[in-house]
Amino acid sequence: MRLLLLGGTAFLGRAVAIEAAGRGHEVTCLARGSAPPPDDVTFVRGDRDEPDGLADVRDEWDAVIDVTRQPGQVRRAVAELRTPHWVFVSTANVYAPAPGVRPVETDALVEPLAGDVMGSMEEYGPAKVACEKAVREGMAAAGGSATLARAGLIGGPGDVSGRLGYWPWRFAHPSGPDVIVPDDPDFPVAVIDVRDLAAWLVDAAEQRLDGAFNVTGEVVPLGEVLAAAARAAGARVRARPVDLPTLAELGVNAWMGPRSLPLWIDDPDLRQATALDISRAVASGLRLRPLAETLADTLAWEETRDAPRAAGLTDAEEQEIRARLDSPDTRA
Repeated sequence: MRLLLLGGTAFLGRAVAIEAAGRGHEVTCLARGSAPPPDDVTFVRGDRDEPDGLADVRDEWDAVIDVTRQPGQVRRAVAELRTPHWVFVSTANVYAPAPGVRPVETDALVEPLAGDVMGSMEEYGPAKVACEKAVREGMAAAGGSATLARAGLIGGPGDVSGRLGYWPWRFAHPSGPDVIVPDDPDFPVAVIDVRDLAAWLVDAAEQRLDGAFNVTGEVVPLGEVLAAAARAAGARVRARPVDLPTLAELGVNAWMGPRSLPLWIDDPDLRQATALDISRAVASGLRLRPLAETLADTLAWEETRDAPRAAGLTDAEEQEIRARLDSPDTRA
């Protein structure tokens, strides 16, 4: 199969390129080159924001896999490239809020972004909806088919966000006698290993799967994720659950970013937002490795990272929080 990957040098795109090349496909990656391309692929340097950014890949392709979030880039690519099948990596953020409901592919979506450029992360869901629309309409007009892969939280080796990796790393490198965790053990967590998502995306290209698919991991309670992270780290410290009002009072953020406890969301309306119904993808052949394997491999990668982690608590922050929790005033 002659496969064009729009992207392919960072995290998910890189994993897709490695998977496809490993299966013997002829893989070409078009990217700006912000990271070195994987081995065994043809790398074409190009900027999709430029009018002629696709000039060097205007050819016949058996499939195209696209990971962008910019509607204008998708519209131009669908119009200029020739292929019978398009695989577009979308997101769970396309679904309209429905508190307490696990999203399925037929649920209502947010309104699509009207313009070509996503201006901020607040427009992420609408931008991806606009991208989906462009792919669906463009491929239908060309007599082709399209896979819309609505991905949930992606983790595994190479995830610079640190959302999943923070937990095994923190248990492996405690800042004190315990690890601060949210007192919300039943919070539903669904994370897919980047390698499993990449494998399914290549499957989708090979099989020309048509339509929308939720693609993420099985739902696991946060308490089980933290216990598995501790085992992966061989931890000798205990978890210290802290109630949610106290975390808010101490200025601890949810989900990701600085001074945060990742994976967990403190907004009750978003409790099921990433716990997608994946039955359609599973029926199509989605294969998921054990969470323990993902955590162990992610920890091994975290030990080699040279960039600051973008999520979690620093040692100093966790020590400060622990000291405030232990102070007589806080206990009172």
